[in-house]
Amino acid sequence: MQKPLLFSPLKLRGVTAPNRCVVSPMVQFRATDGLVNDFHLVHLGKFALGKFGIVFTENCAVEPRGRVTQGDLGLWDDNQIASHKRLTAFIKGEGALAATQITHSGRKGSTPRTFDKPGELGPPGAGWKKWEVVGPTDLPAADGWLKPRALSAAEIEELVAKFAAAAKRADAAGYDVLEIHGAHGYLLAQFLSSISNTRNDKYGGDRAGRMRFPLDVVRAVRQVWPENKPLFVRVSAVDGGGGWDVDDTVAFAQELKALGVDVVDCSSGGIAGAATAAGVKRGLGFQVPFASAVKKQAGISTMAVGLILDGPQAEAILQEGDADLIAIGRQALYEPFWALHAAQALGCDPDFDMWTPEYGWWLEKREHTLGRK
Repeated sequence: MQKPLLFSPLKLRGVTAPNRCVVSPMVQFRATDGLVNDFHLVHLGKFALGKFGIVFTENCAVEPRGRVTQGDLGLWDDNQIASHKRLTAFIKGEGALAATQITHSGRKGSTPRTFDKPGELGPPGAGWKKWEVVGPTDLPAADGWLKPRALSAAEIEELVAKFAAAAKRADAAGYDVLEIHGAHGYLLAQFLSSISNTRNDKYGGDRAGRMRFPLDVVRAVRQVWPENKPLFVRVSAVDGGGGWDVDDTVAFAQELKALGVDVVDCSSGGIAGAATAAGVKRGLGFQVPFASAVKKQAGISTMAVGLILDGPQAEAILQEGDADLIAIGRQALYEPFWALHAAQALGCDPDFDMWTPEYGWWLEKREHTLGRK
């Protein structure tokens, strides 16, 4: 039988993903001082064992105040590189591409973890404290959120340099793929949306002005990120509040393509409050139309994400030409071996050959025991 698209390799500049299955970045809140630890090695390592083609870490802040919580990973200091190296070595040793995402939380920083009790700011006794947050203006994300301080033009230029410095550290740590987080109401998305960006200088106003800072970041990162390594940008195709829509995203994607971005990762929502995908009706594959519109109208490769639950559904998205990669988030937490189960469902691994051999021979033997072979 012909190999499913989901399990066909994809060449991205000088690296090749062994398949189109991607673990989406998902915050875990388990870092101290931005460092990778044993939790991250086990958490992300199991996805590499599960044979996802690309394994993303959660977002890594480009400066301490760019964290969402104090438990976030970071790439703001050279001392963090060694801990990331341990992680990338394992992921790549299992045949996957190691990927990371760099971000700044902007006005959505200094928050509790989503599962903290009211009044808590992190683990009891950990000594977590609030810090100053910044944004395009002094408008908070929602009622009850911290009021940010508006960034000056000089500070914006400094942040462009910090994104580039974080990209250089990601390369030194051995990551194959880098993604810039421009979605979910974090700092770059705050500049893109007319809801959060009411500046009247060169970084505000019309769409071109609001795109200026994010595009400056992409330009600076692409200049220092190796030519042979692919660069992704995550976007909220619609911001959930009416300040940024699909047409804006297509125009932005065209600019990204011109700057050397390889893949646009199409999510949605997040401009106000904690929720992502706000204002978007949820259902199976509910964000796939965004990836399709960007791919077809901007002429750039895209990654689809959002309630993609199994292999046949993912394969259909690729066969329709709606995306080039399939990102799996919460379903991967529920089913870490999602990619291998998808291969079984699509009939392309009946003998467990795709599994790491330490597992595969046991499972193939079990099939005989059960009388299924």
